[in-house]
Amino acid sequence: MENEKYIKELMEKARIAQKGIEDYSQEQIDRLVKVIGKTVYDNAEMFAKEAVEETGFGLVQSKIFKKQKGCAATWQFLKDKKSVGLIEVDEENGLLVYAKPIGVGACICPSTNPVSTVAHNGMSLVKCRNAMIVAPHPSAKKCTAHGVHLINEALKKAGAPENLIQVIEEPSLELSQLLMQCADVVIATGGPGMVKSAYSSGKPSYGVGPGNMQVLFAEDYEDYEKAAELIVNNRNYDYGIPCTSEQFLIFPKKKQEKALAALKAQGAFLIEDEDQADIVRKNLFLDSGRINVKFVGMGAAQIAKELGIEAPENTRMLLLKAKGSAKNDVICREKLCPVDGYFAYDNFEEGLTFALDNLLMEGKGHSSVIYSNDDEVIRRVGEVLPVGRILVNQAGSTASGGSLMNGLAPTLSLGCGFWGNNSISENLTYKHLMNITRVAYVKKNATPPDYDKIWED
Repeated sequence: MENEKYIKELMEKARIAQKGIEDYSQEQIDRLVKVIGKTVYDNAEMFAKEAVEETGFGLVQSKIFKKQKGCAATWQFLKDKKSVGLIEVDEENGLLVYAKPIGVGACICPSTNPVSTVAHNGMSLVKCRNAMIVAPHPSAKKCTAHGVHLINEALKKAGAPENLIQVIEEPSLELSQLLMQCADVVIATGGPGMVKSAYSSGKPSYGVGPGNMQVLFAEDYEDYEKAAELIVNNRNYDYGIPCTSEQFLIFPKKKQEKALAALKAQGAFLIEDEDQADIVRKNLFLDSGRINVKFVGMGAAQIAKELGIEAPENTRMLLLKAKGSAKNDVICREKLCPVDGYFAYDNFEEGLTFALDNLLMEGKGHSSVIYSNDDEVIRRVGEVLPVGRILVNQAGSTASGGSLMNGLAPTLSLGCGFWGNNSISENLTYKHLMNITRVAYVKKNATPPDYDKIWED
């Protein structure tokens, strides 16, 4: 009863705050959205240090970049978008489109992105005149709450109503579940269990599925030095925590030597001894099949040291040759640390099939990368792989969640579609967080249809 009372009080405050901005103009709303993003942007270094210190996950410098890039990209994307009142007039079809708020959004935060998630979801929800209540991961409660408190101080100075964004100070699974049952919409970023709870809450929910980014090299691709730099940098980025980072590399046998040499030059350490490779497999995953949390967000050199493998101190990624596809080798699965598997194919269709098999075992709906300059090959990959986004000659972590350099919407919630038991297969944005009213006129010059003509060839 005490927990139910607590959530009820948060909801009552949130509804009052949401009503307080319901009549705001687009200009007033955008001012608040900018304040949320700029607060996290300006304090990125502090939040990054707090997150690593509290959770033990990841790399401070990567988290600084993630917050700054994420907030800047999100604001650039949102600032010119209409989200208040009449947002579209379709003269040809006689439609007026009005945007209206949903109410109160529940933001379920992961320990891997405790403040970045608050920033993106807060900007997107407030953009549509909604309030937000944040449920932190228990292992990241301090840094998440600190982020919310600083955002609220800035919002207060900007004239926003009190309690527009709130946080559960002492989070628990029960409180998160109660919040999801009471909110008007749920954005769940976290493990499969939390996402399943969100979809079982009885409220409209947006969740994400597991990643297992396959990286395919087509036979025409030659610039392995550039690709290796992107991949190793990306795999070392936040020590492999992002679900969007490259998990498995697939390249032609005839270019295997060139590919491995380029990766080694960037700091990848190739584990060629099969006994040592098996030590990595055995320790990275538990007998239950779940990833060993001990190694999540741990640097490659430290992982090698922990496993008794002699690797250079400047090692940034560990690389193992796969024994088979994901059904037969755990190294083909998602690994939330800088450890990758690789496979060399005889022909491209073999490589494409290998990527498909890995995705069907884990990571359906998420993301993949193709390195190629052949549009026919790129389109073939687009036709075959069951993922929501395919990046062409780009780094996974920094591009699949949207960037300043591609057309994907910036987000921290990458929908995996029906493949991943998600409600969307695109990047979650503000447009998913509003109600829409369409006013329909009779079309100009519309005439009753001749049904027989409709069926004519």
